[in-house]
Amino acid sequence: MKKLAASLILATLFTAAHAEVKHPAWTRSSNVYEVNLRQYSKDGTLNAFTADLPRLKQLGVDIIWLMPIHPIGQKNRKGTLGSYYAVQDYSAVNPEFGSIDDVRKLVKQAHALGMHVILDWVGNHTAWDHPWATQHPDWYKKNDKGEIASVSFKNIAGETEEWTDVIGLDYGNKELWPAMTAAMAFWVKDVGVDGFRADAAGLVPTEFWNQARAQLDKIKPVFMLAEWDDAGLHDKAFDASYDWPLNAIMKKIGKGEAGAAELRTYVSTAAKAYPRDAYRLQFTNNHDLNSWEGTDKELYGPAWGAMAVLSYTLPGIPLVYNGQEARLDKKLAFFEKDTIEWNNIELELFFAGLNALKKQNPALWNGTAGGAVQLLDVGNDKLFAFKRQQGANHVRVIINTTGQLQKYKLAGDEGPAFLKPWRWRIIVPE
Repeated sequence: MKKLAASLILATLFTAAHAEVKHPAWTRSSNVYEVNLRQYSKDGTLNAFTADLPRLKQLGVDIIWLMPIHPIGQKNRKGTLGSYYAVQDYSAVNPEFGSIDDVRKLVKQAHALGMHVILDWVGNHTAWDHPWATQHPDWYKKNDKGEIASVSFKNIAGETEEWTDVIGLDYGNKELWPAMTAAMAFWVKDVGVDGFRADAAGLVPTEFWNQARAQLDKIKPVFMLAEWDDAGLHDKAFDASYDWPLNAIMKKIGKGEAGAAELRTYVSTAAKAYPRDAYRLQFTNNHDLNSWEGTDKELYGPAWGAMAVLSYTLPGIPLVYNGQEARLDKKLAFFEKDTIEWNNIELELFFAGLNALKKQNPALWNGTAGGAVQLLDVGNDKLFAFKRQQGANHVRVIINTTGQLQKYKLAGDEGPAFLKPWRWRIIVPE
């Protein structure tokens, strides 16, 4: 019986391990840089962005995430230029941005610089005038009258949202699945992209993403990022998912409504709800937060720098939204032209330093390649202090989550030390 029990345990462990996503090796120490192509430059083109790749390489960027580059629907379009997320054709490029050959050139140049490129993929819905709406109306969800209607759903707050410029796809019709998977495969095989950021991933059946990932990995190992907060998405389909809970704490800290205690609770409970090898996307801003909620200054005030440090040193894969290195101080318009101002890229060294810190210290790497969080007692519960270790490499971090000077004592220090309001200390042994 003992041998049988042992065999069953081993079989269970093997099955669980076998089911987990196998991350591409190049993602283990990586960061993500999100590109809002329309607003990135005055031209707003793929070629204009490609010209800036050497700067991003110097910044230490690893994975470039392009917001949707597909043609945008005309019917029920929002604003003058429409939403990136109202896709009219999955296999084409918005002519405002350039051509498919321009994407190929961008990807080739990024690869030559040692970077990778992922595309934003809108699998839950299309524009009203996507050809599928007339060619395959049975691929779309219907309202009570049996008509194709705009997307409506309940958000995290339980409120009903309606996206009037898009119509929802019906994954209950399995004929849709191969068509959508083939569209994704085209960009990997024919254009050379390295994966996808899946918009509203949880509104699409996980089983679809599972089979799509399997098909894409047959072409080459891809990186998949889910815009969702669900541990089940990591079983087979996704490498990474949004850590909205940590970001919520960060925003509360910026408002003075939370502090070190909430961070300690987070790493002790919430963070453990996910598999150890799951990458959580850590961020202080992104296109949704910036356009609809606010700038770094508005969201975090003087706490922003400390929160950015947390996003790089706690477990997860860190994200920078384009313009943060230039201290982006405006909410970028979502449906109109609203170019980022690059007059003073004063935070380039700050982000370059964080990217180098992560890459040079295996303790801070992603998933099981990095170390787990060990909370530290520094004699002051107003400070959030922790250690991460992988092999001989270890990094200690102390964050002052208050607007007051704080005193502390760290093991190994000769005496007490002080940390200024909203500042941090990172200790990396030589």
